[in-house]
Amino acid sequence: MQVRRCEQRFSIRKRTTGGSGDSRDYGNIFRAFFVGRSTMSCRPFGLLGLLALLGLMSNAAHAESPSAKQPPAYPSGADAPVVTVCSDGGAGAYEAFPDIARITTPDGKSRLMCVFYAGYTHVSLPNAEKLPKGGRIVGCWSDDEGRTWSAPKTLIDTDQDDRDPSIFQLPDGRILCNFFMYYGGEGPFNTCLSESTDGGQTWSEPRVIYENFPCSAPIHRLTSGRLILGLYGKDPTSGISSGAIGYSDDNGHTWSEIVIIPNGGVPLDAETDVIELQDGSLYALEREWMGVSRSTDGGKTWSESQNVGFAGHCPHFLRTRDNLILLGTRLPKTMLRISRDECQTWSDGILVDHHIGAYPSMVELQDGSILFVFYQEGGNSDIVGKRFRVTDNGLEWLGFDAP
Repeated sequence: MQVRRCEQRFSIRKRTTGGSGDSRDYGNIFRAFFVGRSTMSCRPFGLLGLLALLGLMSNAAHAESPSAKQPPAYPSGADAPVVTVCSDGGAGAYEAFPDIARITTPDGKSRLMCVFYAGYTHVSLPNAEKLPKGGRIVGCWSDDEGRTWSAPKTLIDTDQDDRDPSIFQLPDGRILCNFFMYYGGEGPFNTCLSESTDGGQTWSEPRVIYENFPCSAPIHRLTSGRLILGLYGKDPTSGISSGAIGYSDDNGHTWSEIVIIPNGGVPLDAETDVIELQDGSLYALEREWMGVSRSTDGGKTWSESQNVGFAGHCPHFLRTRDNLILLGTRLPKTMLRISRDECQTWSDGILVDHHIGAYPSMVELQDGSILFVFYQEGGNSDIVGKRFRVTDNGLEWLGFDAP
């Protein structure tokens, strides 16, 4: 919109002008001339009135402008290209519960590492005929940003069903793998920790760090240096399923007592994940409604869980280099949500894939795009991935040959 001139005249009607439009004059009033736009003139009512009128005109011009900012568009990824990370981990061709991370090898090489569960079905207890030691933890590596993957390698295989692995690399180069052992029936479900100092090729003997509280999310390092791990189990006071966390202030050598996240009497199977916000507070989500809780003291105490407004299983957070927060979940299918305001609000659910398996994990690639890995539930469940980029205008699904 271009203002050509203003003057004092008298007119009280609306009309449409052309490129140099004019109107009849009836005396002393305010009149504004604009190029190619409807204008209105009215009686003078002082400086405040003039400013208000100009503000209304400016807003109207902005609303009509074809370049006015549109809300982000988040298209479905149902038909997006897929990369297979692993289709057979050597334990019965059932792969599930992946976690992906960027690691640095001892010789300084950056690569992607994906760990996951391998067994003969969703729960693979020790079976003399099928798998004598039960489900195991397997890993694959990629040296080309997720386009191709190495053959699978068994990393951890105890005499129980080893499940839900996640990895995190410390600043000193050690890689921590947290997972839980399932003994069948009512448990126990013990969270364990194993370490690698050679880029994930060999691992220490697993040690139990929490009894009867399993984990399904990776360790996170807070700005304070504290390590925090999402847990879940039965609140020993109420006997109701609850979210929980544990933390370590010495790089994982020792761990705190279990900290229960209050659930307000609502059973939550939890599968808790936690993210640190820019103000230093912590934000946790818990399966299934989903419950949201916050901590302002580094995880020592938590607010009572409230309904975040959408359902989901196994939440997984990723903060991007642009400080967007991405959330992967299961339900109703394999889903993604985006927050551009530090978890104050979330986008509607974005369909990643029609498979219900999910248990997603994400990593930011060197070009700023995101690799989203998940599992395909079924008799021969595979670990697969899809790639996308988040922009100011929304989300773009990418192939694995695209820049």
